[in-house]
Amino acid sequence: MTTVLNNKPRIVFMGTPEFAAEILEDLCRKGIDIVGVVTAADKPAGRGKQLNQSAVKKKALALNLPVSQPVNLKEEQFVSSLKSLSADFFVVVAFRMLPEVVWSIPRLGTFNLHASLLPQYRGAAPIQWALMNREKQTGVTTFLIDQQIDTGAILEQIKVDIPQGCTGGLLHDLLLEAGKKLVAQTIDQYSQGNILPKKQPDTVSTEAPKLNKENTRLDWQWPGEKIDAWVRALNPYPVAWTELIQNDLVSTAKIYAGKYVSAPSHLLPGTLVIEKKTMKVALKDGWFVIDQIQLPGKKPMTAAALLNGFSPSSDAYLH
Repeated sequence: MTTVLNNKPRIVFMGTPEFAAEILEDLCRKGIDIVGVVTAADKPAGRGKQLNQSAVKKKALALNLPVSQPVNLKEEQFVSSLKSLSADFFVVVAFRMLPEVVWSIPRLGTFNLHASLLPQYRGAAPIQWALMNREKQTGVTTFLIDQQIDTGAILEQIKVDIPQGCTGGLLHDLLLEAGKKLVAQTIDQYSQGNILPKKQPDTVSTEAPKLNKENTRLDWQWPGEKIDAWVRALNPYPVAWTELIQNDLVSTAKIYAGKYVSAPSHLLPGTLVIEKKTMKVALKDGWFVIDQIQLPGKKPMTAAALLNGFSPSSDAYLH
């Protein structure tokens, strides 16, 4: 039975990237009482190895909110400091997996915002995998954290239609706006006892594993629509990639944008063809026309701009 609060609930917010920082700022703008912020420890970055603050830390400091950056989430002093805040909720957005000693502290529990319609797309990269699998609809879910990853009881959901030709960047922004609304709504409604947590179905969900070098590589044997979806899903991060092979030399090419064209090619998949400042790749079922590409040592640029100073060999192909 949910305890109904008479006063504004006290919230501890946990998160790391820009997605979480935007939601933190929105909660403050809406007057939510944030009594503490937990984020990742500063990490060395760049050539100078200067310490880099997380997006959430930067936002919290700008909002004059107290920040904790524990290395060990089970550390006794950190756990004691959380308990001393007397929070009603912990709200988690894109953070680490929490141990039970942490998520069990607040009286109304700890809830997480996930960028999919759970139980579908549990895992680290739900935005990209929804696009790679050519879904027509996704959404955001708030759910109570338990011992497993993304399996806790669902509180609320908002559905989001995926526009045709959508990129990972655009879907990120659409889900961010839905997430802002859903987190604030969940805090308000759950604290008043208006939400009954709903157990997730036991059916196996479509997973959204962490993106890595293996699952972001393009395979030119794939159907054109799949290649098109992969390129869009991985733009702007981490970006689909392939190997450019010419004159027996192998280099990595990142493909930021392009489009599938259904037309006969009669060439081996992966064959690179240059025509009038246009760069296209032969497929089994047509062509993939590259609009934006990045070669080693160069910035991302349009294919036309690249071809002003780059001329691939006649036997060049992508693998």
